This record gives sequence, structure tokens and C-alpha cells, in this order.
Amino acid sequence: MNGPEITLEVAPELRLFVPHERRAGRTPLTTDGASTLGHVIESLGIPLTEAGTLLVDGAPADRSHIPEAGEHIDVTAVERPQRVPGAPLRFLLDVHLGTLARRLRLLGVDAAYESEDIGDPALAALSARERRVLLSRDRGLLRRREIWAGAYVYSDRPQEQLRDVLGRFAPALAPWTRCTACNGTLAQADKDAVSDRLEHGTQQAYDVFAQCTECARVYWRGAHHGHLETIVAEAVREFGGAAA
Repeated sequence: MNGPEITLEVAPELRLFVPHERRAGRTPLTTDGASTLGHVIESLGIPLTEAGTLLVDGAPADRSHIPEAGEHIDVTAVERPQRVPGAPLRFLLDVHLGTLARRLRLLGVDAAYESEDIGDPALAALSARERRVLLSRDRGLLRRREIWAGAYVYSDRPQEQLRDVLGRFAPALAPWTRCTACNGTLAQADKDAVSDRLEHGTQQAYDVFAQCTECARVYWRGAHHGHLETIVAEAVREFGGAAA
């Protein structure tokens, strides 16, 4: 590549995306003289969903800017909490983030999830059609232009993934109001009305039930409730909302 030489520095949070030789701070980079700043950043491995304000010689610049010789580029990380204007805040998760989807739903966050791999084009189209923030660990998926909005999930551990998403987007939490199976809303259910869906032992041991208004799944405070309560309490304590 024989074009203008610039220097570039990437925020510490984004250095995992770039080659090791670019993680130490300001480094030289030769461009082709025609590519936009956004294209240059993506070519280094950084999803544009993760890039915040772009600075050219200290001044904010648009992604369409074409770097010129001698310019210094700073790539900052997305500001947190990140605002997503133009639609209610809701999410779409790819096939690899099922546990995260269920935990978001447990907290009352609208989180659509495809349990089967429907392919990157279909996921991106769904994100655009329903105006959902696409969450993924697939950088290639996040580079698709048709997505409504997207975010890279930095950890492969569900607990850290949850903290990452809650800290980045600050969604309103309403625990115990959404079906963890299908993302539908829950309503209080009369025990007699759902008795045909319950095993005899459950009917004998529990009196308080909720039912999904979409898939009709029934919920009660069973053996695993303590573990779920811990997840909810920790999230509410750190990120706000109502625990009950």
C-alpha cells in the first residue's frame, strides 16, 4: 500500500481487536489514500459498533473522512452508558448467547434469541426490521451494514456478559416479568386455571404462579429459584431496578 502515512492510537478497551504491534500506543499506518476512516478502522479488526468518537489531530471527525498524510487518528471506545436513539431499547442475540438471553429476560429486558443458526444475513435483517441491538461475539456479523445497531460481547462467561450489556446500555430492569423461554410477558395465574399443566407434587407444594401470555408456560418459585434470585439481586444492586 503506497499512500499517505498517518499515525493511529487505539483506546485500551479496543486493543484486543488489533494486531499486537498496534497495542502499545501510537503507531504508523500507511493508507491507500482513498479509503474512509471507517474502512481503515475496520481493516484493522475493530468493529465499528465498538468505536466511539474518532479524533483527527484532536478534533472529532466523521467515519467518512479520508485520512491525509501526517494526520494522527485516535480511536476511542463507545461511551457508556450508550444511547441507542430512534427505537425502544431491545436486543437480538445470536445462537451462541442463549444463556445471556435467558438472564436478560429474567431481568425483564426484551431479548429476542434464535436457538437455531439462521445465518448472518437473516440475523442482520431481523435486527433492522425490528430495530433491535444485535449482540454477538462474531466480528464479521457486526460488520454487516444492514444491522440496526450492534455490540460486541466481550466475555465468554455469562455472568460477565450480563454485566457488560447492563453496564453498556443501562436498560430498565423489571425482574420476573418476562418469559425466559420465549421472551413473552408474564401475568399472574390462578392455580386452578393452570393445574392441568402442573405435576401433582407442584400442585401440592406451591400456590403462586405466573404464566406467559404468549407461549402459556407456567412459572413458580421452584428448586432453582434461589439461584435465579441471586442473579436478579446482584444485577439490581449494581444496575438498579426492582428486585421483587
